[in-house]
Amino acid sequence: MAGEQHCLSYTGCNFLRQRLVLATLSGRPLKIRKIRAKEEDPGLRDFEASFIRLIDKVTNGSRIEINQTGTTLYYQPGLLYGGSLEHDCSPSRGIGYYLESLLCLAPFMKHPLKIVLRGVTNDQVDPSVDVLKATALPLLKKFGIDGENLEIKINRRGMSPKGGGEILFVCPVRKVLQPIQFTDPGKIKRIRGTAYSVRVSPQMANRMVESARGILNKFLPDIYIYTDHMKGVSSGKSPGFGMCLTAETINGTVLSAELASNPQGQGATVLPEELGQNCAKLLLEEIYRGGCVDSTNQSLVLLLMTLGQRDVSKVLLGPLSPYTIEFLRHLRSFFQIVFKIETKAPEEEHMGGEKVLMTCVGIGFSNLSKTIR
Repeated sequence: MAGEQHCLSYTGCNFLRQRLVLATLSGRPLKIRKIRAKEEDPGLRDFEASFIRLIDKVTNGSRIEINQTGTTLYYQPGLLYGGSLEHDCSPSRGIGYYLESLLCLAPFMKHPLKIVLRGVTNDQVDPSVDVLKATALPLLKKFGIDGENLEIKINRRGMSPKGGGEILFVCPVRKVLQPIQFTDPGKIKRIRGTAYSVRVSPQMANRMVESARGILNKFLPDIYIYTDHMKGVSSGKSPGFGMCLTAETINGTVLSAELASNPQGQGATVLPEELGQNCAKLLLEEIYRGGCVDSTNQSLVLLLMTLGQRDVSKVLLGPLSPYTIEFLRHLRSFFQIVFKIETKAPEEEHMGGEKVLMTCVGIGFSNLSKTIR
């Protein structure tokens, strides 16, 4: 019965990943009831079931119980084990859906994680693998999670709906994380990007690059956008194209924006010129929002700050996304940690959105499963 008292209880299907990841890290059991109980097709969706299987693969000794209709989930976390794994992701969500959570868990495994994920590398819902590679990896390095064997490699691209992409994610383990003071984003020095096309004319990528440069060149001369046209097996099973742009500052902040074409057979046809322009505008909007971490990785940086040593960590963020706000609530439930939040009005010369300064003292989380050599 002692376990039942500490069991956290939630209802509904929202924020399932957050809850499972935090339960795994904090070691607290979790019960989620009424998952889509009132819908015609109740219970967990295939991509959520696939995510639960992935959590089961990277841990050892987890206990997962799901009732017959899939509307109630009980999860008792085991040890994060890691090692060399493979996982086929559900094509209804992008690989980014799974990779975001692995980025949170990987540094605390017993063995360094080396995992091959297969599925949709780029879609319109989840952060693409390109964006996570460009923004999340530099962020992990700031916390002392680095080394040659920290990488995300795209072996094959796969667009929705059929997928067919494949990526490799390798991450070393760390005993403790360094605290960070990351409050000055700095000025933007260069813009980099990738325009990719699969199973369509390679010309599509060039057209996207040209239209994006038409907007960005007014602000900055140092712009380089690679074109990536994969052929044959490595181009996945569905046609499509898209673009991922990142702006880097002198202080190592990386802000990103991305867009992908509509999945085959869904929605109106998108012109590559329009997509390139819209992606450039999205990047400018992300720069306006500002902060030291872009909106995709807000929850990742807050989690790593929470798990840092018992020292003060500070980070300046742009306006918090609804996902991040819920994440802060969950951090309080699982780790009893509260952030100090100060709003910073934009200064005269640095125009932009309102910024938020987040401060916390880490809980001194130590990777117990990592053997001390």
